[in-house]
Amino acid sequence: MNQVPSALLRTPLYDWHAAHNGRLVEFGGWEMPVQYSSIVEEHQAVRQSAGLFDISHMGRLTFSGLDAESLLSHLLTCRVDNLVDGQIRYGLICNDGGGIRDDVLVNRLNAMNFGLVVNASNRLKIVERIQTCVLEIDPPNRARDLEFDDQTTETAMIAIQGPQAVSILSRLTTCDGELKSLKYYTGCPGQVAGCEAFISRTGYTGEDGFEIIVAQDAPGTISLWQRLLDEGRGEGLIPCGLGCRDTLRLEAAMPLYGHELSEIIDPLTAGLSFAVKLDKPSFIGRESLLTKKAVGPQQVRVGLQLTSKRIAREHTEVYVGSRHVGDVSSGTYSPTLQKSIAMAYVDRAYSSAGTSVDVDIRGKRESAIVVALPFYKRPWSPEGTIPLYLF
Repeated sequence: MNQVPSALLRTPLYDWHAAHNGRLVEFGGWEMPVQYSSIVEEHQAVRQSAGLFDISHMGRLTFSGLDAESLLSHLLTCRVDNLVDGQIRYGLICNDGGGIRDDVLVNRLNAMNFGLVVNASNRLKIVERIQTCVLEIDPPNRARDLEFDDQTTETAMIAIQGPQAVSILSRLTTCDGELKSLKYYTGCPGQVAGCEAFISRTGYTGEDGFEIIVAQDAPGTISLWQRLLDEGRGEGLIPCGLGCRDTLRLEAAMPLYGHELSEIIDPLTAGLSFAVKLDKPSFIGRESLLTKKAVGPQQVRVGLQLTSKRIAREHTEVYVGSRHVGDVSSGTYSPTLQKSIAMAYVDRAYSSAGTSVDVDIRGKRESAIVVALPFYKRPWSPEGTIPLYLF
């Protein structure tokens, strides 16, 4: 087992990971399992059957009161005012210059209660920004009605992903209506193996699946985790680490903060304009994004497919002839496609699918071609073709 700094945060499932040969590494300030068996084996389990992930490192924030919606509308690039109860939406939190502070999921429980899931590495800076935003909300003629709480260390979060996720989870779950009728990017309160939970049909793998938030109780969370594994063993469910979570999301072209997203990359350049509603009257970074839209992005996020099996890692330079036209943001060898793939930011003139480029891997040029994203789309869904995000 790798040695990691003792100051790192640990999830309620840490003892289970350590006892079951989880290879523990630092990630976003937490001690997390990167794999149990092999990344490829865990990746294929999610694509073919199901995988179980501890994602308790993700930040979980709650908002309540009459002014909760106004705060979130000011904070997020997406619309919040037209969410209905149980609906979840992908959005971004930007800085004043339009750069991305974080990409998040916002959910509405009801008109007075909302939740926000943020990236582990960004949680503290987002909490600080929210505390500043609270002071910027100025309800006319009345006192501010808003409560904000960071519940990350008071709750746990588990994801079950893959074609068998519905079958496995439905046998242990009660919620409003049948679990299989829960639409993509919606959620509901319920019980999982007797534990009170919020269950959402969301994920970060490109497969169908669910994310489950429960109150943090280490023995109770471990019992729930083990119950899920026992229930799904006959259908191929196995525990999975962050390693295959990365290869899965890359195949599905889902951006990762610190790679495809950062405070110097704006949503329009990142290809996330669908999550930016510039017709909203105001939100942080709006004026800068209006200016950027008028000019148009100078670079575009694209997919690259290499002709060799070598992997183009982050910061690998992309060339057309002798011209440096961009850089790789993430790359891997795709277990599903059996090809070397990457996402990169390249100059707009070279962003069309079919464009031939070279990538410089440790001083040797390898040929590649620009391809449409995502690299992988699941061949089935309970509702026909489901987009990666609903907005």
